[in-house]
Amino acid sequence: MIAKADFIEGMAKGLAVLESFDTERQRLNATLAAQRAGITRAAARRHLLTLTHLGYLESDGSYFWLTPKVLRFSGSYLASARLPRVIQPTLNRLAAQTQESFSAVVLDGDEVVIVARSGVYGAPTRLLAYGLHLGARLPAHATSTGRVLLAALSSAELTAWLQARTLTRLTPQTTVQATGLRRLLKQVRQDDFCLATEEHELGVLALAVPLRNMQGRTVAALNVVASTQQREAASLQQSLLPLLLEAAREVRALL
Repeated sequence: MIAKADFIEGMAKGLAVLESFDTERQRLNATLAAQRAGITRAAARRHLLTLTHLGYLESDGSYFWLTPKVLRFSGSYLASARLPRVIQPTLNRLAAQTQESFSAVVLDGDEVVIVARSGVYGAPTRLLAYGLHLGARLPAHATSTGRVLLAALSSAELTAWLQARTLTRLTPQTTVQATGLRRLLKQVRQDDFCLATEEHELGVLALAVPLRNMQGRTVAALNVVASTQQREAASLQQSLLPLLLEAAREVRALL
């Protein structure tokens, strides 16, 4: 926890306004930004105008939207963070070997974030509804990687995580009850992998394993995504789980 005297409230509010923009709301006015950031309309307006002056937003006088300048943050992370650089060669090798799509993912609050992604080999990969691009954010409870990362939390951490969130239904297959998710996570711990079938999006299978460092701490998850039109769950697990587990062992000393 940060000391109150060290907390810069204005910076926190400015970042909250910046984070208010997403796929559901690409353009916001002061009223919408205030609602989303949990601040007054007057404060939201000042932050929007300041961010526009700094080049992070553009405006038509009423509505505001993000500019490419915000990518400086993600670009700096990808250039400096160890995990994306370490795992990228492994992701590319797996993709070239199998013609499938692989990602490395970390947990960030309610969501998981793709921090590294394989190149595209063979047939073009279908874009999913929520996207599988670098930097994409997906709901942790409904994804294979999210469950692998949630399974690594302590009992107290998981309880706190569940109490602070509502599990949103994304498809008829999505697990939305905390007790059901706890059972699934217990199984993930026992199996040391997770196979999710059409829980985030219909027609999509995802298989994930934990990426651990030499101290045994789970720092990320490695997964492969496939279409139910091309693969069955049992086939995906049988053919690709050994490759994922071996890749996780290979990079452990580097994490």
